[in-house]
Amino acid sequence: MRIRPVGAHALLLDCDDADQVEAWRAELWHRRDAGELTAREIVPAAVTVLLDGVPDPAATAARIAGWRPRNTSRGADSVEVRVPTVYDGADLPAVADHWGVDVPDVVARLRRTEFRVAFCGFAPGFAYLTGLPRELAVPRLATPRTRVPAGSVALAGPYAGIYPTASPGGWLLVGRTDLPLFDVHADPPARLAPGTRVRLVETR
Repeated sequence: MRIRPVGAHALLLDCDDADQVEAWRAELWHRRDAGELTAREIVPAAVTVLLDGVPDPAATAARIAGWRPRNTSRGADSVEVRVPTVYDGADLPAVADHWGVDVPDVVARLRRTEFRVAFCGFAPGFAYLTGLPRELAVPRLATPRTRVPAGSVALAGPYAGIYPTASPGGWLLVGRTDLPLFDVHADPPARLAPGTRVRLVETR
């Protein structure tokens, strides 16, 4: 892990992989809650963690360099959200073909996977879920759909995701859910936050 200054009051942690991002995300959130770290925002991404609103970046970087993140590989202490999912996505056959299995095997794999929110982006409330082996990464559509319905459960690259609102998108659709994922009037507005464990529970 490498720490770089970003602007006058921010730091960027360059991590080796998604597991290291989650380990540092959890550690920094813990340190902030304990009053050991001052940062307005701690934002994980694919291979970085951004700390914004840091009063003294140089001193903070020196403290972080002396810390070691706790083991969060399973995220056992995090919240779990069970997402009721109907597995009827238009792209299930394409995923099955890419994985070299049949459609019931794809559904079985998704049902038994414990996903974790790695980071959020693309649209408010859209969470990038890790948990599938990297060898099961799937390509995006060559031509994105102009409209993907809200609640669509989809795959792209090594990630799974759920569209919180209707939008264009090029991910492969494997199912759908009626669970609301983003409400601007709720506190917090997004149901899925980094570190949250997610189960895509089959429903009919």
